[in-house]
Amino acid sequence: MIMPERCSCQGAGHTAAGGCPHRSSEPHVEPELCVAGRVFDRRRTGGDTVVMIEIGGRRRTQPAPPAVIFEALTQPDRDPARPWLLLLDDEQPPLVLEAVRPSLVLWSSLWTKRPDAFLRFDIAAAGAGSALSWTLSVTEPAPDDALAGQLRRRVNELINASLRYSFGQ
Repeated sequence: MIMPERCSCQGAGHTAAGGCPHRSSEPHVEPELCVAGRVFDRRRTGGDTVVMIEIGGRRRTQPAPPAVIFEALTQPDRDPARPWLLLLDDEQPPLVLEAVRPSLVLWSSLWTKRPDAFLRFDIAAAGAGSALSWTLSVTEPAPDDALAGQLRRRVNELINASLRYSFGQ
């Protein structure tokens, strides 16, 4: 599995041997290389360097606090009275690859046609609710513009419509 992390230095001073000095002290990351602000955990890529391409992202507020958003993303089917992750025929339930309560959730791909995709969710407090950012990344080659747009629209629909509406907004 690929384990991306945001790198605050955006690649400054990185080498293939040295990784990212800003992330190397974190217990769950042993970086091999930081490319365009993303650090990849060598253990999860079989020792290979994997370049991920960010093809979309958005930041919006959600009415629920971070702990509730975190639970909804890590256990999408937890409340049958409020279903929100309604998948289409060409989609599959995501696996939670990484979760740091209550600020980070990393999902495997939703799409059978792009199993190399992953979704990263960053959650922060925003007043009584949350600021929820999602980032959609894939391995090379990048999808064509039409497919990338379709994937972005679908994530936006699930997160900024279905999830939001499940909280009554």
